[in-house]
Amino acid sequence: MNILVRPSSLRKDQPWEVCLDQQAVRFRSEREARSFVATLEARLRAPHQLPERVQRAAG
Repeated sequence: MNILVRPSSLRKDQPWEVCLDQQAVRFRSEREARSFVATLEARLRAPHQLPERVQRAAG
């Protein structure tokens, strides 16, 4: 997934956007946008465990 924080001129009340591939999420400030990205990246890096029944089928 490509994540990009950039200024946006589309809406004056939300001048920053985070682009996630083709999807854009708008924010009121650069700080809010970067905080969102930090949270998203932490969740993506977090360990994820498959449900038990899926693990049995895969094993």
